[in-house]
Amino acid sequence: MRPASTTAAVSVLSLLAACGGPGPDATVPQAEPAGASSMDIGEHIVHYSAQVTAQLPVEIARLYDIVRSKDRAMLSVSVLAEATGTSVPATVSVKTVNLTGQLKTVNMRRIDEEEAIYYIGETPVANRETLIFDISVKPEGVEQPTEIRFKRQFFTDQ
Repeated sequence: MRPASTTAAVSVLSLLAACGGPGPDATVPQAEPAGASSMDIGEHIVHYSAQVTAQLPVEIARLYDIVRSKDRAMLSVSVLAEATGTSVPATVSVKTVNLTGQLKTVNMRRIDEEEAIYYIGETPVANRETLIFDISVKPEGVEQPTEIRFKRQFFTDQ
């Protein structure tokens, strides 16, 4: 290696080392496991997720009439037949509260695509607010609904 190349390589390595990062004695927190995003309810699997609507692509939000905002959360639920993996119509209702017990309205509506059925609903959300979603799902042909509970914290200041 030529002296100029050696000097350049050492300079680059020095810059990279100076960029920071945890030192050798730093405590690095463990990542928390993601919560479940699906539940097997016998002959069906329910998939659910919640996110800030600002994360949706503009075209998708426009297509499904969803208000894109960092201050709005969207819940999405789908029900699949376990045997075939195909979408199944269902009755889906949601009760949502935050950690202070304030009720949040989430009116679910059905979205039909070519071979998929989704249920979505939106609600206002504040920065660092945690919502507890109680989802009642009754797939077509099933007598009793299944109750699913999950919670999600939203960060809107990013």
